[in-house]
Amino acid sequence: GGQDGGAVAGDGTEESRINLAISLQLEQLLRFAGVRTELTRREDVMVCDPGLETMRQRKVSELHNRASFVNRVALVNELPGAVLLSIHQNSLPSSPVTHGAQTFWNRQEGAEALARTLQAGLNPAVNTHRAKEPKQIPDSIYLMNHVDAPAVLVECGFLSNREEAARLQQEDYHKTLATVIAAGYLRWMAGEDRK
Repeated sequence: GGQDGGAVAGDGTEESRINLAISLQLEQLLRFAGVRTELTRREDVMVCDPGLETMRQRKVSELHNRASFVNRVALVNELPGAVLLSIHQNSLPSSPVTHGAQTFWNRQEGAEALARTLQAGLNPAVNTHRAKEPKQIPDSIYLMNHVDAPAVLVECGFLSNREEAARLQQEDYHKTLATVIAAGYLRWMAGEDRK
């Protein structure tokens, strides 16, 4: 967030703003359904030590601060029965036609089933031209691989795809994504897709 907006669309729209908008919509839906929620951020700000001069120094500081919590890992691990849903946007400038939402799971019990349930909802709702398959999260994603809870990263779309980037900036599309993710999570929690 803040000075480090993550992936950037061709028109300059930053990932962090879209992530936050979808996350806030998702939180409202889950709370309405009676699910206790915690967000790691509620504002589009960068969490880094003061007085750092370069963006590289700020990014390293933010990663350290966010990985310690501000420690997201501790925040998740201290919540009984926690499930981590991490909302992001993808970018692949070398292939501007690539599009679609995809889920990734960590190695904790239940995570793969949750990712599959979320993907099963995303495919007919937003991946109407070509379904995607959920995948295991790479080892390089620190937070997802260090929490004790089932964790799913949802890449909601590609900012490098002009048409999808335009949709990802629309509030109605944020609501669609949040609704599909919330419905999948609730279905998984009800035990329908826990296998």
